[in-house]
Amino acid sequence: MAGFLAATTLAVAGADRAPALDADTAVHVANRLTFGATAATVERLRRDGLAAWLSAQLGPSAIPDVPLEARLAPMTTLALTPRQLAETYYIPAEQRRRAAQAAQGQGQGEGAEPEMAMARRTGGPGPERLVALELVTQKLVRVTDAERQLEEVLVDFWFNHFNVFAGKGPVRQYAYDLERTAIRPHVLGSFRSMLGAVAGHPAMLFYLDNWQSSAPGSRTRRGPMGLNENYARELLELHTLGVDAGYTQADIVEVARAFTGWTIRGPRQGGEAVFDVRRHDRAAKTVLGQVIPAGGGREDGERVLDIVARHPATARHIATKLARRFVSDTPPEALVRRVAARFTSTGGDLRATVEALVTAPEFTAREARLAKVKTPIEFVASALRVLEADVRGGGPLLQELRSLGMPPYYAQPPTGYSDRADAWTSGGALVQRMNIAVALTHGRMRGVSAPTLPAAEGDTPEAQARAMARALLLREPSAATLATVARATTPREMAALILGSPEFQRR
Repeated sequence: MAGFLAATTLAVAGADRAPALDADTAVHVANRLTFGATAATVERLRRDGLAAWLSAQLGPSAIPDVPLEARLAPMTTLALTPRQLAETYYIPAEQRRRAAQAAQGQGQGEGAEPEMAMARRTGGPGPERLVALELVTQKLVRVTDAERQLEEVLVDFWFNHFNVFAGKGPVRQYAYDLERTAIRPHVLGSFRSMLGAVAGHPAMLFYLDNWQSSAPGSRTRRGPMGLNENYARELLELHTLGVDAGYTQADIVEVARAFTGWTIRGPRQGGEAVFDVRRHDRAAKTVLGQVIPAGGGREDGERVLDIVARHPATARHIATKLARRFVSDTPPEALVRRVAARFTSTGGDLRATVEALVTAPEFTAREARLAKVKTPIEFVASALRVLEADVRGGGPLLQELRSLGMPPYYAQPPTGYSDRADAWTSGGALVQRMNIAVALTHGRMRGVSAPTLPAAEGDTPEAQARAMARALLLREPSAATLATVARATTPREMAALILGSPEFQRR
C-alpha cells in the first residue's frame, strides 16, 4: 500500500503528466466502486484521476461527511446497544404479545387487543417496528448519500460474506451492531481482525447456533448439552477456505470442538458474548493437520481462526469473491491469482488486497464494462443517486426490495445474497424494476423525495431522448434503447424507460 500511496502522491503532484481518464472509463469506475455513477462522481474522477480518487476512498476516515451524519442523527435506535434495544422495544413487545394471547385464550376481549388485530389497525406490529425501519433506512441513506462510497460498497460486500438473518429471533437486535462494530471498522484493515470480531459477535453466535454448542456431556441449567457443527461448517465453507478446499468432516468436528463455550449471556435480553469454560471441550484437537494442545480455553477457537485466516485456500476464496463482485461473474484466473498473492503477502491486509484488484488492468478492461448485472439494492440505489432523490423513510423501499428478493439484512441462508446475474434477471424481476423506475421518476414512491429530472433538450423526439439518456446513463445509449425512449410522450416517461433499460441494469 505504501508504494501505491507514493505513486498516487506523484500522480497528484504531476497531474499534468498523468494520462487523462476518459469519460467511459470514469463511468465504469464509478459504477463499480460506488452504488451508482453520478455526474458529480464522474467529473471528480476525470478531474482528479483514478489514483487520487482511489487514494481518498481507501482512506475514508479522512473524508468528512457531515451531511450524512446529520441525516442519520435523528434515527435514535441506531445509537442503542443490543441490550437497550431489547429492554426498550423487544422485551415489552413480547410481554404485550403474551398478554394478548392470554386474554384471547381466556375469551377476554376487553383491555387486551390481540397483536395481529392491533397491527392491522395501526399499520404496524408496535413500537419495535421502528428498529427495523431505521435499520433499513440507514442502509439506504448510506448507499445513496455517503461520500465514502467505496467503504459502503465494501461494508455491503463483507456483511453479505458474513451473512446473518435478522429475522431469526434476537439476531434482529444484534444485526446493526454486527455491522457497526465487527465489520465496518475492518473493511480496509485486517481480515483476521474482522474474522475474529464476527466469530465472537452475538449475532453470529446465535444465527449459526454456536451459542448452544458444548462439549458432549456438559450440563447447564437447561440440561445436558451437545456439540453443534453449524458455525464450524460455515466458517470453513463460506467465511474462509471455500467449499472445495479439501477439508473433511473430521475437520469440521474438530473446529466445532474448538469453539465450544463461545456463547451469549441472555441473548433475548441483548446480552454480550462470553466464554463459558464449563462447556468447553478441553481435549486436544487437530485442525487441518495442526494440533491444538489439550487444556486450552477460548484460545482454542482463536487458534483455529489463525490457521484458517492464513491458509492459501482462504486467500483464493476471498480473491475470487472480490473479483466476482468488482470485475465479472467469471473473473480471469490470472487476476484471482494476483489478488490472492497480495492477500497472502500482506497477511490479509484488505486495503492492499482491494488496491491490487482495482489497479489491475482487468478491472478497467473493455470486456469488464457492463459485465455485471446490478443486484436489486444496486439498482434502487443507483436510480436514487442519478435522480438526486433522498430517502426519507425506508419502509416503502423495503417492500420494493422484498418484492425483488433482496431486503437488506434479511437473507435467510448463510450464503447471503447471490452476486451472479442469473439470480436477478428473471422476466418478473425486470418488470418489477420497471415498475419501480416509473414510481421513482413520477414522484410516486413513498418515503422518497421528488426526483430531479435532467432536461430533455432537442428539436426532435430522438434528440430529446438522447439528451435524457446521456444524462441518466452518463454514456451513449444503444440504438434500441434510444428508439424505445424516443416513443415516450413526457420527460418522466423517458426517464422511466431509461432506468428500465438494459444498459441501466448493468454496471
